[in-house]
Amino acid sequence: MRLRDKTAIITGAGSGFGAGIARKFAAEGARVIVADINGSAAGTVAAEIGATPVTVDVGDRASVETMIATASDMLGPIDILVNNAGVTHLPAFMEDVSEDDFDRVFRINMKSVYLTARALVPAFKARQMGVILNIASTAGVSPRPRLNWYNASKGWMITATRAMAIELAPFGIRVNALNPVAGETPLLKSFMGGEDTPEIRAKFLATIPIGRFSTPEDMGNAACFLCSDEAGMITGVAMEVDGGRCI
Repeated sequence: MRLRDKTAIITGAGSGFGAGIARKFAAEGARVIVADINGSAAGTVAAEIGATPVTVDVGDRASVETMIATASDMLGPIDILVNNAGVTHLPAFMEDVSEDDFDRVFRINMKSVYLTARALVPAFKARQMGVILNIASTAGVSPRPRLNWYNASKGWMITATRAMAIELAPFGIRVNALNPVAGETPLLKSFMGGEDTPEIRAKFLATIPIGRFSTPEDMGNAACFLCSDEAGMITGVAMEVDGGRCI
């Protein structure tokens, strides 16, 4: 029960890594807000683990502010924020990615981190405590071709994590990131080049020394540690959960 009496908001928690993190946090005693743009998916996960679902568009300021206010009203002060919601564009040469697709990646992967910080950091500062965990990617460390603007957004998130950590440390706030390799999430097909066949999977897995994808359970375990008091001296870290992909 490493997160007993903690209240956590997890965005993009209706599926994939976010759902895995939500399940682990609930199992470790946290009060969990399952936030997702897909309200039905959020409701399903929340019902499974005894959590509270909230529908949110993380790229919209008013929606993010409503999420924070709703969570605080229902569960009390927020202790942990996990910025997990993310999107990618379809594999393409950088100059062929549409402006709309670029704007969507920017809005969900990058602007959302600014918006959640703007909405929640003042309360963290007032309490002189709080934990933020950003879900970045190995793509921000070791980019794959034809996912250029997604790669760039995750590199930005890693740098943002470090910048946030150094600025917020004097206020008792820790900020870290996780860099997963691809997993069985809605984004997997895009990461593999737009196709999902046994041959392509084998080729992709050959780049991961441990020989498998990241799982929601892997992410939940790592996130639980970094958001727990056991990691009280850890801030500004972007930890790979990638089976050796970035070595």
